[in-house]
Amino acid sequence: MVIKGAGTVIKVSPSCEVQIRFHMPPLELRRYLTTFYIAEWKLPDGELLVDHLMPEWANLRFHSGSLPEAVTQAGMRLADTSFAATGPSSESVRFTVGPSRMWGIGLLPLGWAKFVRAPAADLANAAVDGFAHPAFASFVPLGRTIFAQGPDPLGELDRITRHFLARIDEPVPDLDGITAIHRALVDPETTTVARLLETSGISQRAVERICRRAFGFSPKVLLRRQRFMRSLSHFMLDPSLRWIGAMDGHYHDQAQFVRDFRQFMGMTPRQYAALPKPLIGEVMRERARFLASPVQALDNPGGPIARA
Repeated sequence: MVIKGAGTVIKVSPSCEVQIRFHMPPLELRRYLTTFYIAEWKLPDGELLVDHLMPEWANLRFHSGSLPEAVTQAGMRLADTSFAATGPSSESVRFTVGPSRMWGIGLLPLGWAKFVRAPAADLANAAVDGFAHPAFASFVPLGRTIFAQGPDPLGELDRITRHFLARIDEPVPDLDGITAIHRALVDPETTTVARLLETSGISQRAVERICRRAFGFSPKVLLRRQRFMRSLSHFMLDPSLRWIGAMDGHYHDQAQFVRDFRQFMGMTPRQYAALPKPLIGEVMRERARFLASPVQALDNPGGPIARA
C-alpha cells in the first residue's frame, strides 16, 4: 500500500510483526497509572507502520529504534524525539513509524494531578517532545536512562517502576474530587452533567475547575467521549457487530454517532473501518485479554483490573 503525505510518498506495510506485553503497576500506583506496556514491531525493509491513536488519557511513550512522526487533527506535528508525551485527548492522532521498541505509560486523571506540573486542559489534544516541554521535566531522567543497557525488558520495567515509586509521596490536589468525578464518568448510566454532579456530590463550579486541572476537558465533552469510546471499543473487539450493533445504547440515532465519530476521529466510521490498524488493533486485543477494560478511557479510578 502506498499513500501520499505532504510532498512525500510513504510505502506502508500491509502487515507487520507485533509483540505486546502489559504489566500492572504496583498496587500503590494503580490509582494513578493505567498500565506499563512494551510493544515491539518489525517491518519489511523500507516500509513504515501507519496507525491512529484513539481518544485516551495522557500517555508517556519512550522509543528505542525508529522514532515516530505524529500529527494531531489540529495539525500539530511531533517528530525526532524518543520521548513522546501526549495530554488527554478527545481526538485521534495519526502516527507513522519504522521498526521500533516502545514503552507506554498511561496516566489516569489522578496520575496527571500527581505527576504533571500543568493543568491538563493546557495540553489537551497535544503531542509534545517530553524532553523539551516543562510540564514533563520530571520524567526526563527516566527518558534518558530507560534504554541505558540495551534491550532489557525486565530492567526497563524496573527503572519505570522505581521512578514512580520514588514519587509516591508527592501530594495530589483535589484527590477525593478527582476520584468521585472519575467514578461517575465511567458509569454508563452517567449520561448528563446533572447526573454527574449528583453522583459525584460536587458543585458545578468545582467540577469544572477539577476537570480542567486533571481531566483536560469540560464534563460535557468527557461524557460524550465516554459514550463514543464504549462504542468504538465494542466494534474494535468484534467488527462483526458492524457499527449499528456496536453503538452505545445512549445514542439517539446513527446520525448522532456519525457526528461524534467525525469529531473524535476526524473521519467517518466507514473510512475508519477501511483503514489498517496494525498496532492499535493488536494493543486493544491484548489489553482486552489482559485487563477488564479494552481501552484506558474506560478504566476505573482505581486503575485497570487484571483478568483472572
